[in-house]
Amino acid sequence: MAVYTEVTDEALTAFLALFDIGGVVAFRGIAEGVENSNYALKTTTGDFILTLYEKRVDPADLPWFLGLMEHLAAQGLPCPLPVRAMSGANLNPLAGRIAAITTFLPGVWPRRATVEHCELLGAALARFHLAGQGFAPVRENALGPEGWAPLLEKCLDRADEVMANLGTELSGALQNILREWPKDLPSGHIHADLFPDNVFFLDGKISGLIDFYFAATDFYAYDVAVCLNAWCFERDFSFNVTKSRALLRGYMAHRALTAAERAALPVLAQGSAMRFLLTRLYDWLNEAQGALVTPKDPLDYYRRLRFHRDVASEAAYGL
Repeated sequence: MAVYTEVTDEALTAFLALFDIGGVVAFRGIAEGVENSNYALKTTTGDFILTLYEKRVDPADLPWFLGLMEHLAAQGLPCPLPVRAMSGANLNPLAGRIAAITTFLPGVWPRRATVEHCELLGAALARFHLAGQGFAPVRENALGPEGWAPLLEKCLDRADEVMANLGTELSGALQNILREWPKDLPSGHIHADLFPDNVFFLDGKISGLIDFYFAATDFYAYDVAVCLNAWCFERDFSFNVTKSRALLRGYMAHRALTAAERAALPVLAQGSAMRFLLTRLYDWLNEAQGALVTPKDPLDYYRRLRFHRDVASEAAYGL
């Protein structure tokens, strides 16, 4: 979450008139994250999140995202529920952007993930994958393997500003990943961005899964690899196999990984690291002026990528 687009008091008042959720009591920007403009909104009827969709989100995808959220909420997953205007629309214009209001979920995201957090996260991810099977529409993963080479190409001229020879090293690593990428694994709807700041905990349980705007239809095990990268590395970039084992244990308590999925984990983890390295590298080199957000260091994921390149089998992840 972040703030790129400012909303005036007058624009907010006119926007809220479209809804039956009362008048504004409090309104503030949320600085965390990197993609859309997000505000915490409190009205006379309750708490909500207001999101204005920015450059990386294709407006044509928005009905899919919100439809998936409505489906998952109906299945009992703790995810935000889009609020519809009195016209029935859940997407409406605001400040030159398309915007949506969703329900607010209580809880706190873990600043330092524990083994217990990881096991609960794995279970929630599996339940997400199973619950999504009843949602028929599909969405191609725009930031999947086919999108990595074009994204790297946009960064190559300046990649060495971040680290010497980074562009050359990433080009070679990407060639290896794409050559080894699996062709046929179990697939369905994935979150694709389930970082700790997108998971809320309350009273020892997960109270919220948020930020579905990278969700897509892709390999389930790729989603697992995203979470291994996001949850199982320590601040010194060492890999915590105990956390990894707990995450996988939580996941497989609800959905067993196939032998092919387990064998593919090393390259899927490399691909996941490459995806976040590249988007962070692009944002680092193209920082938006005046935005209430700090770009994330792409070298964090370079270090993860190097770890996974040395992994010989799924045993390194605790399987």
